[in-house]
Amino acid sequence: MNFESFIEYGESAVFVIMIIASILAIAVVVERAIVFTKNTKDSKSLLSEIIETVRKGELSEAHKFTETHPENVYARFAGFSAEHSKKGKESLGELMEGKAIGERVEFETRLSILNTLGNNAPFIGLLGTVFGVINAFYRLGTLGNTGADVVMRTISTALLATAVGLAVAIPVVMANNYFTRKLKIIQANLDILSREFLASLSRK
Repeated sequence: MNFESFIEYGESAVFVIMIIASILAIAVVVERAIVFTKNTKDSKSLLSEIIETVRKGELSEAHKFTETHPENVYARFAGFSAEHSKKGKESLGELMEGKAIGERVEFETRLSILNTLGNNAPFIGLLGTVFGVINAFYRLGTLGNTGADVVMRTISTALLATAVGLAVAIPVVMANNYFTRKLKIIQANLDILSREFLASLSRK
């Protein structure tokens, strides 16, 4: 394999990697969107109902939310907290903290893929541009002025690699930021529920 062929293979490899990255990113975004939607469906009204029930001191009644909303993260958390509420305030606090961490881990699954793609896609595209520019100068040195058209086409293809890298990275970063923000809201609401359960136990 000569130098020119190596550079051309490098350019092609970059575009193939970007296509694979795009497909992977779309798959992760769709999968995470489904997970977040299922776990937060009807959350606003459900949170209000759970908090109202807990403030009345009816901790055992929190189980009913798990039955009516089995896939909702707040219903699961309320059911778990109600189940362990008889173990005492200190023990329940530790258990709820562990449960909240477990839920966070579940939501963060595969988000690292989006983070990695968003951070590295521009650099992969830039690598393709570097390969293209090297190829253009190599052809310029080989063909001279007679190969100006070929060189210009090579440079335009090289710049396209950077554009593709940015086109992949920008929506991926936006999606990752969206899911991260949603996760912060979920964590905040779980913290609110934890405090409500502990406050209810303190009143007994």
